Amino acid sequence: MEEMDTNNMDFHGEETPPPEESSNRTFLIVAGILGGITVLALVCIAIYAFFILPGQRAGREAQIATLTAQANEVSKALTSTAIAAAFTPTSTKTAQPSPTVVRSTLTPVLAEPTDTPVPSSDPRTATVAALLTQAAASTQVTSTALPTTGFADEVGIPGLLGLAVLLIAVIFLARRLRTA
Repeated sequence: MEEMDTNNMDFHGEETPPPEESSNRTFLIVAGILGGITVLALVCIAIYAFFILPGQRAGREAQIATLTAQANEVSKALTSTAIAAAFTPTSTKTAQPSPTVVRSTLTPVLAEPTDTPVPSSDPRTATVAALLTQAAASTQVTSTALPTTGFADEVGIPGLLGLAVLLIAVIFLARRLRTA
């Protein structure tokens, strides 16, 4: 009896569908927000390019000039040190060795002595040699291994494989939840 009453009930109120938006207001709002974000990003890039970047370049150039001046001062100091180290004091009077008796022997002479020119000692050459020696002594190559940076070095291959399996499981669970 109740079924008949519900079927025979007279409904006076009709359900009307919601009014359709004729101007796509939501789309225009989202497009405006994205456009505003784009304009804001362009303004920030322009501020960085015209105000911040030139200051960084000037600071970098000043630092390079300072380091060059320091390198020149070190070079001058090393040159002065090398010249001072190459300086030989004047000779002092030394005692003459006692004369020894030389006995001649009948040894055949294979070569005749000649005057060999002695290269002159240029202080610039000595400075360069001293600088190269100091540079070679201070340079120690100890790195023979690859750097240990990055995700794979910290976690390793088993961690990467485990992460891949986990992400595949997430994909299957998401599909199952979507179809359920």
